[in-house]
Amino acid sequence: MPSSRIHITDIEAAINHWRERSPSPDGFTLAPATRALARVYALMVYRHADEIDEADFPEDALVAWQGWYETTPDTPCIAICSTSQGDDQCKGCGRSFDEVQHWLAYTPAEKRSVWRRITLEHSAWRFNRYSERAAEGPSAGPRQVSVAQA
Repeated sequence: MPSSRIHITDIEAAINHWRERSPSPDGFTLAPATRALARVYALMVYRHADEIDEADFPEDALVAWQGWYETTPDTPCIAICSTSQGDDQCKGCGRSFDEVQHWLAYTPAEKRSVWRRITLEHSAWRFNRYSERAAEGPSAGPRQVSVAQA
């Protein structure tokens, strides 16, 4: 099972997400979600901690973190799964066979832990050969060709 700890880089990303969505009206006051995450972040920096257990998050900070999490891609899958061919580690997304099999049962913190590992390893095809499949955002769909171009 992956760790249910949340890395400080995810907290930074969540803070930035909420700062963009709810900017400070006066350059000083923080919106509630940003303030909740900033308290956790400040304590982590003070304690020189890289991770915090999901269970140790104050409720308001966890709600804010989960609000950011819901804006991220859920799965690293790029539809090239080599675990179905017997590999212990998927060449496409970088997850282990167990991670692929149990993905839906993982908590958001466990999923982010796996995302962090595969991103740091940077060896899965999602990061090189097939990176266009892994691009975030909706597909552009079929290209429209005008009669003049055809």
